[in-house]
Amino acid sequence: MLRLTRALKIVRIGLRYRLDTLASSSNPGDINRQPPPLLLRFLLWLAAFLPEPQAPRGQRLRQALEELGPVFVKFGQLLSTRPDLIPADICRELDQLQDNVPAFESAKFIAIVEGALGQSVDQLFQSFDSTPLASASIAQVHAAVLEDGREVIVKAVRPGIKITIEQDCSLMLSLARLVEKYLADGKRLRPVEVARDYRSTIIDELNLQREAGNTALLHRNFEDSPLLYIPEIYWPYTNEDVLVMERIYATPVTDVETLQAAGTDFKVLAERGVEIFFTQVFDHNFFHADMHPGNIFVDTSQPRQPKYIAIDCAIIGSLCDEDQYYLARNLLAIFRRDYRQVAELHILAGWVKPDASLSEVESAVRTVCEPIFQRPLKDISCGQLLVSLFQMARRFDAEVQPSLILLQKTLLNIEGLGRQLYPDLDLWATAHPFLERWIVQRFEPGQVFKQVKRHAPDWLEQLPHLPQLVVDSMEQVKRIDKTLNARQHQSQPPQPRQRNKALAGTLLVGFGLGSAFSALNDTGQQVTSPSLLLIAAGALLLLLS
Repeated sequence: MLRLTRALKIVRIGLRYRLDTLASSSNPGDINRQPPPLLLRFLLWLAAFLPEPQAPRGQRLRQALEELGPVFVKFGQLLSTRPDLIPADICRELDQLQDNVPAFESAKFIAIVEGALGQSVDQLFQSFDSTPLASASIAQVHAAVLEDGREVIVKAVRPGIKITIEQDCSLMLSLARLVEKYLADGKRLRPVEVARDYRSTIIDELNLQREAGNTALLHRNFEDSPLLYIPEIYWPYTNEDVLVMERIYATPVTDVETLQAAGTDFKVLAERGVEIFFTQVFDHNFFHADMHPGNIFVDTSQPRQPKYIAIDCAIIGSLCDEDQYYLARNLLAIFRRDYRQVAELHILAGWVKPDASLSEVESAVRTVCEPIFQRPLKDISCGQLLVSLFQMARRFDAEVQPSLILLQKTLLNIEGLGRQLYPDLDLWATAHPFLERWIVQRFEPGQVFKQVKRHAPDWLEQLPHLPQLVVDSMEQVKRIDKTLNARQHQSQPPQPRQRNKALAGTLLVGFGLGSAFSALNDTGQQVTSPSLLLIAAGALLLLLS
């Protein structure tokens, strides 16, 4: 019964804001692929008698989501992170969704904290403020002071929110299936995938220990950094239902007047935001993916060298090694306008289908990039350029990984915020030397050796099987050669020397890695020259075989 009541409310609000017009206004040429169910046809027929909407479509969608409640507000915020699927005007409007909802009773909050931590708030804290600092769709925050005098914030999940989330997510999934089935553009929008991704994301946010773990790692990554500070987590008071974290005092990044009054250097502030982003993505491969202005503050104690403070680390992104490497090389190639290399990298990274024509991809990349680079570099949006490239990839039937979309959205946020603070921000000038330095460092002997050391145990585990694998591979090659020779009515003599070289090379590499790894595991030992010689000689034999 509750599900039916909720569904009727969604229909009523959808009709009030004429959400039925969204699909047609986004793609006027679209037609339904098959007749929708009778009930849906009736609702669409009924909507046709309603007055034509006057407000822009993005505004109507935002207002509808706000009226539907906190779970739909969070869904709208997720949609705003998918500019690869959602039109730009709707994305901009969804960015304005406010996650502020009325606070729930302090008595319930205290009961949650006491139940989760097993003690009364009087025993846990020297003082506890019953008036909430902030209240959002998932959680509420109160201020407190620990027994040792440290000021903290206490965060707890709203009571009963999980049931509401499950009900609303189930309805969203049903709506998504209708969109995918009956709209011509339904499959491209991947609504079912987006709805499932949203459910996974919001369920993860219910586990405050997960957010605490993300916060702790970010805090460690930027420990003693002049760029960014992440508040400390107090683990004895933190679990799945309650999070206790250091309280920070700083200026919201949107409070420009206060920042100006403090004498803040806005150029340094904007450039540091870009540096923080690239440091997280490339040096740490662990980036805060919810960097909207409400989560960012500025420490102005040293206004000429301002420092960022970030909170709310529930949504975190990371890239696989391949995407990280190809992204850096792509950005450098784009900066040099080497569109051929951009096309090659897109194919190698799997960002377009592997059988795509290289010349066609290069032409498509040039079509996207060349008009953009006719403007001064400081006026070019790196984030928007990535959006355009990922949209271009769709014509080659490629699906961009969600982690890259999350990164792209984060970059758009950082870039937009930076230019609000300092309109002349040249993101390329800040990013270019950073990326070049990262590429060089990636291939330094020390970094390569770290990777060898990291993977050495796995290689040693496979070492006993290598000779047989080499022999099996050579037998397979021999069978293929025989088949090809039979087709060409030719024969080739066997090459036992080549086989002996491959086997000897494999053994030499194996023994070299074994002795190197043994040396590494002995405290104070260095890799000896004989180990390196064995590895080099074995590699040479394998190349010659």
